[in-house]
Amino acid sequence: MHPIHLRPHTMFLKPFYIHLLPALLAGLALRLFFIWHFPFYSGDTDYYEELARNWLNHGVYGFYSHGQLLPSDARVPGYPAFLAGIYFLAGTGRKAVMLAEAFVDFGTCVLAAGIAGRLAAGAPGAIRSRVAAAALWLTALCPFTANYTAVPLTEVLATFFTTLALLIFLSAATMEIDRIASNRDLIRAAKNWLAGGLVVGLGTLVRPETPLLLGAVLIALWLRYRRPENWRRLAVATLWMTVGLLLPLAPWAARNAVHLGRVQFLAPRYAETVGDVLPTGFYAWTKTWMFRFRDAYLFTWKLPSRPIEVRNLPSYAVDSPDELSRVSSLLDGYNRTRGMTRSLDIEFAELARERAKCHPIRTYVWIPFERAAAIWFTPRIALLPYSGKLWPLSDSYRSNPADFEVTLAFALLNFLYVAMALAVAWYSRANPGVLLIVAFILIRTAFLTQLQTCEPRYVLVCFPALLALGAQLWRRPANRPRRRGINPIVRSL
Repeated sequence: MHPIHLRPHTMFLKPFYIHLLPALLAGLALRLFFIWHFPFYSGDTDYYEELARNWLNHGVYGFYSHGQLLPSDARVPGYPAFLAGIYFLAGTGRKAVMLAEAFVDFGTCVLAAGIAGRLAAGAPGAIRSRVAAAALWLTALCPFTANYTAVPLTEVLATFFTTLALLIFLSAATMEIDRIASNRDLIRAAKNWLAGGLVVGLGTLVRPETPLLLGAVLIALWLRYRRPENWRRLAVATLWMTVGLLLPLAPWAARNAVHLGRVQFLAPRYAETVGDVLPTGFYAWTKTWMFRFRDAYLFTWKLPSRPIEVRNLPSYAVDSPDELSRVSSLLDGYNRTRGMTRSLDIEFAELARERAKCHPIRTYVWIPFERAAAIWFTPRIALLPYSGKLWPLSDSYRSNPADFEVTLAFALLNFLYVAMALAVAWYSRANPGVLLIVAFILIRTAFLTQLQTCEPRYVLVCFPALLALGAQLWRRPANRPRRRGINPIVRSL
């Protein structure tokens, strides 16, 4: 990889700019379509909006409890700060927030094009421009990321920071530390390491799991340059990335220490506030069987007080009639008391331990694998008025043809995106930039399989990088005659 800096005139060549305006206009049309026809508001939207309003109007980052406004660290402040800024400039209308998210997403599209160009570093300028243009069009017209501009949630902002950080880390000055031959080279690399860590820190203020990207970068660097002669450079890289990460988080941690009496750099794992009783035993039990997104609505998100119906329990959640009777008794106790008591939660925890002990491979290997498959291979229609039901195919089509066709089209498109990226990742596995992106996706996916629910939206931050990988399929050598029977795109990888 050759040194490629962040100056626009070195990142993109003139042929790329021919595509810039048409692609962004097409992307704008798609995002406006979702904003005007399919706006969506989730339960988390209310939390972020309340935090933003209280912060802007009363100067307190927190929630009302028993008529008193109390500070909170249940959510990191990045997205509420984004909302507060929009409220200050344009009022509290949700359409203004969605439009602002659409323009942030445009920036993500351009950054993805930059990633694609850097993955093609070393190729002629015409090829880099073609690959960058392909990534621009793919991200601008991706309905999955575009759809999330129509909901006030963290996904758009988190995706922007993740994509920007990847672009910085993919520079040769960052990843090719064996080429650092002078103090001047080291200073330039240190600036990139600091900038990348800083962007990851800002992203962490939006989504607290963003440091997983920094972990992927450090793992890739230490595995690749683990020889003793590189240890000094690796230590310097680790130091500057860590400093960059901590700089944006330090004020948040200090504020939590002053107002809440605890140093909290991220956010509580379960978004709890001080004094909340956490149903960790119940979460442990659901992790022994839950891999479908819809079960979060039927079980996990019914807590703390809504009734949970035993009839919604899937057959694979129990292993015997005795276990079914035991679970039914526990859920009946929860429904009677209208809440998860400590004793009930302890019994759920014991049930989880028994299931894990009897079936360790299923619990620790197969269920996480099923969760990973579920969050990656899905129609991604959670924000749209469609059921997402495909099976059995004939019955689903007969019951609602339009619903089936939209769901199938989105599922096939999602599969196509992943297949394109997998093909490039295999044929270009020696490319350090490709290895970094693959490492990040794998680490993030593994982390998401350990959450208390299985939510496909949390992999959306990977999609610009995924599409930048797929854009490498347009990396056909210029001015080279095609040979019959050989795909020139595959031949060039």
